[in-house]
Order: sequence, then structure tokens, then C-alpha cells
Amino acid sequence: MGLSIVPRIKNSIHQRWVHQTSNQRWKRLTAQVVSLSPLRENQRPVIFFNASTRLVGVSQNAAYSYLTSLGLRAQGVPVIHFLCRAGLQRCVLGSNRDRIEQAPPCKKCIHQSEQLFTGGAVKWFEYEPDETLIGELEGFNVERLTKFTYQDQPLGFWAVNSLRWVLRRNNLKEEIQTRSFLKSFILSAWNVYQQFYALVEETNPLAVVVFNGMFFPEAAVRQVCLNKGIRVITHEVGIQPFSAFFTAGEATAYPMDIPSDFQLTPEMDKRLDEYLSHRFSGNFTMAGIRFWPEMQKLDDSLVGKINQYKRIIPVFTNVIFDTSQVHANTMFEDMFQWLDVVFQTVLDHPESLFVIRAHPDESRKGKESRESVADWVKNHGMLDLPNVIFVDSDQYISSYDLIQRAHIVMVYNSTIGLEATLIGKPVLTAGKARYTQIPTAFFPQSQAEYKSVLEKFIKIDEISIPAEYQKNARRFLYSQLFLSSLPFGEYLKEDGVWKGYVTLNEFTAKDLLPENSETMRLLTDGILKESEFQRQS
Repeated sequence: MGLSIVPRIKNSIHQRWVHQTSNQRWKRLTAQVVSLSPLRENQRPVIFFNASTRLVGVSQNAAYSYLTSLGLRAQGVPVIHFLCRAGLQRCVLGSNRDRIEQAPPCKKCIHQSEQLFTGGAVKWFEYEPDETLIGELEGFNVERLTKFTYQDQPLGFWAVNSLRWVLRRNNLKEEIQTRSFLKSFILSAWNVYQQFYALVEETNPLAVVVFNGMFFPEAAVRQVCLNKGIRVITHEVGIQPFSAFFTAGEATAYPMDIPSDFQLTPEMDKRLDEYLSHRFSGNFTMAGIRFWPEMQKLDDSLVGKINQYKRIIPVFTNVIFDTSQVHANTMFEDMFQWLDVVFQTVLDHPESLFVIRAHPDESRKGKESRESVADWVKNHGMLDLPNVIFVDSDQYISSYDLIQRAHIVMVYNSTIGLEATLIGKPVLTAGKARYTQIPTAFFPQSQAEYKSVLEKFIKIDEISIPAEYQKNARRFLYSQLFLSSLPFGEYLKEDGVWKGYVTLNEFTAKDLLPENSETMRLLTDGILKESEFQRQS
């Protein structure tokens, strides 16, 4: 027992040392930035808000936000950080999904904020209960809470999107804990809304920059901006390592401006092919997370079963609680309603082999889904059907080997649909995906049309794919990878303690000036001049 305690103590000391050292580096950088340029006269401020991506330490999204603010401040632009000082009854990262009574670690979070934002202009907000709102929520069940509006603001919508992520499930149970969480999120969202509204009235900002705008604290701030006609920019992690996506739209939907005349040059084609060669081997990360520790070829038994069937149809699912699902659910209420259609199709076509693949993020340690595709498969008895193979989230069979053999690829809104198009396979999407912004896959507009197209495709021997799909897929993916994903790698590196958390590289405040950084030039022009947040080549 004593021996097991020693490594934990050493690890704890190491974590504190890493984070303290990192915070000191941030402090020095902030001081350098403040001394670099005086504040511009008569310049309206830019407000930054991100309460949902870190508690202690610095996550990638927290770093992208803060570095962007420092880049503006280095040019003399007034910047205000709207910071939480126990201003939320419960927060997204500070909620224990199994214990509603456990309070968030406000003391540690506030301490981290004090360390990180020393030397900058800040506006703290605390929790101020609204007794009228508290009374209105009394006796509400889960359904009424999820649809609740207050003074024309969709507080319930913001709360349910956040709680689905916290609880790792889409369908919320009618129980005390769920109701308590929803009420807490609703009350907290309204508190943020009111206090940020007051800050906007006081400071008249030129623009506001928030993390994705989907979780309830940032959604409340974004709504204030929309109601007041203030330019609001949202951001998310980009596709490339140490990169971010900024947009005046909704970052989780990943809107991009791809000119109709934009075509890839031979150099761009080569660059994209090099990326895809790594991707198809499983050698990639997202937000500091590597989903595939290895990628396995199809074994002989699986190949043997595939060869027994007339068609092989891979079915790729998503993580049900992911914030992208809000945008995806245009044709179906949610992914599981779509899977019910898949189930009936499996029954109707015993001559075809359906390989249903769970997303690898469903079993990521610490983020395990509470409403999984594995459970759905089991509950529907699909493992008993001879024409079904289920690949769980912790199995690393190559999806690309499955796609190569596919008659058609079925997806909800998974990115692998785009990659299947690139491989030259017909793709049928059931949810609105990032890549359906331009024609890249078959995307029916109603459930009836979807079922009709699916039935037709299964029955015919060869599916004719519009020539533009593959070309558009390459245009989209190149834009997503190399034009809209703004690189921060010159500033950041992994902190070596927590996955997805970062510390600073060695550089000076002058490296944050737009003349020295294309990323900072694009961010500056996008925030101050309303330009697009993307490179041209």
C-alpha cells in the first residue's frame, strides 16, 4: 500500500510543478505583451469568454483563446476577459455526472484564472440567484426543462445540449439528478446572460470571441451578442494538430467559404495525398487525442464472411452526445432513430452484409458514452442476425479496408464519409455533415427520400457517382485542413501531464504581431475587419 502511494505523490508533485511553471511562462508573456504597445485611443474593446474548456492547467481551446487575445493586445487593442468567480452553480467540466451534490472545484479554477490572466483587463462574475426564475422552475419535469424559455431566451436548449455532453447520453432520464442538473444549468445560464448583458452595456465592445457557443455559458454570451447586434466569433479545435477554427458562424457546424472557382493545384494535391496516406494508416490526432493506437487489417475469418455475401455495407456511427449532433439532426431526430431504419434495412436484405462500426470516442477513458451504439446493437438483437458484424469502439479494424470492399458506405455525419468519397465509394449520409456544405455525398432531404434512395442503391449492381463528388471532397478537405485550420504550433506544445493540455514554446511577444505571424494576421483581420478566418493557399 505504501509503495503504491509514493508514485501517486510523485505524479501529483510533477503535475503541480508543470502547471506552475507553465503559468509563470504565461505571466511573463502577458507582461511582455502589455509593455509592447500602449492601448489605442478610441478603440472599442474585444471581449473573450471561455468557461467550458478548462478548470486547472491550460487546454488547447483555452490557449487558442488567450493567445488570440494577446495577439490583439500586442497591437494596442483593448481586451477584456469575462471570467467566472463561482458564477455557475454547476459548470460543464466541473460537474460530476454521478453526484449532483458535488460542487465544482471553483477554488482551484479561480486560482488558475488569477494566475493565467494576471496583468490583463478582467471582469469577474459571481452567482446572483434570480428568485423569480427559481420559482418558475419548481415542479418542472425533464421534458419541460429542456424546452424552457425565459424572457424569450432558450435557456432549456442551452442546458440540454450541455447536459447531454456531461452525462454522455442523448436521451435524458426522468430522475432527480437529471432535473437538478438541468435546473442548475438553466439558472447558471441566466446568470451569465444577465451579467454579460450588463458588461456589454458598460463597454460597447467591437466584437466578442467565445468557445464554440454551444455549451450553456458561451451560448448565453453569444445570444447577448446576437440580440445586441454585436459581432460574435466562435472557435473550436481545428483538424490539424495544434490548430484552431474561428468563424463568425457556429464553430461546431464548421461553416467554410469555398469559392466555386477554387481548384487544387498540383502542389496542393500532393500535400493532401501526403496527409491522407497518414490518415488511412490511423496516424493522426484530434485535440491532442490519438483514437487509433493501432490499425488492424481484416483477418481471414472476417474476409471469409464478407465473401459469402453479395454486398458489404459498412455503417459508421457517431458519438451521440457530441455537440455536432445538434446540426446533424435535420432529417432524423437523432442518430438512433436513423439506426432504427438501418435495423429494418438489415432485416429486409439478408443477402447483404452490414458491418456496423461504433465510433472510437465512445470508449475513450473518462468520456465513455452512457448511451452507446454497442448497447443499441445488443438491445435490438443484432448480434444474432447472420448478416451483421459489429465492430465496437475498442476494436481497431481498419475502416478503410472495409470501405475498399463496400458496395455503399452509410454514415450519419461522420468524417469518414468524406474519406470514403475520396476513395471513390458512394456515400449515403443521414445527417447534415460538415462536408455536405457542398456536393460530396448523396444527402437526401427527407426520411422518405432517404429510405427510397437506400433501397434503390442496395438493389442495383453499380451506383453511379457524380464526378463532382470526389473533386469537391478534395476541395473541402484541403480547405478544412490547410486553409481554415489556423496553426498555433509555433506557440504551443503538449504539457506532458494531461492529453489535450498544453504549455508554451519559447518565443517573444513580438512573435504575436500580425507582421510576424500569418495566424495572428488572419485572426486580427477577422476580428477587427470582419475578414474570413482562412488562408488563401
